[in-house]
Amino acid sequence: MGYFRIQYNPIEICRTVITERLTVLGISFSMNAQGALRVHGKLTDENRLQIDEALKPYGISLIEKESENMVEGIKYAIEELLDSPAVRTEKVSAYLSEKLGYSYSSLANRFSEETYTSIENFVILRRIEHAKNLMLLGGISLTEIAHKLDYSSVAHLSRQFKKTTGLTPTTFLRIIEKRKTPDSPNHTE
Repeated sequence: MGYFRIQYNPIEICRTVITERLTVLGISFSMNAQGALRVHGKLTDENRLQIDEALKPYGISLIEKESENMVEGIKYAIEELLDSPAVRTEKVSAYLSEKLGYSYSSLANRFSEETYTSIENFVILRRIEHAKNLMLLGGISLTEIAHKLDYSSVAHLSRQFKKTTGLTPTTFLRIIEKRKTPDSPNHTE
């Protein structure tokens, strides 16, 4: 069996799914850069249910509460920031303020009220998830991962990784490799 890596853009996949599903339903719409959906014309309860049902199998759901929309917009913008090398050099606070059109303090307050964590902590968690995914894909060193995710050093990445997961990156990789080994008691296919 051969192994290969798949590279994909989750934002683009989401846009494509929404476009395909709503076109099939015959619903006229537009999406902004943050992924906010605007339905043109009157949106009936039946339309809302149709949209919900069409998108639910893909893990996509409608959010109507303004505060939830803002939080989702923040999360979406952070993912975009982490996925785009050209954008990652910007400060998170400046990027979010410009992207969402609110002061960073307003965004930070709303985010922490809704999620019980700070934007900074969320960014760290997402960066560590990205690091774990890159490690799982293989073929890239910790130095390259640290550089790709804009850590100042491998040591900085390792400290945040351990603080977040309780494991060093090396231990994490060792556990993953052990699970892949056919004679391992924890081996999964």
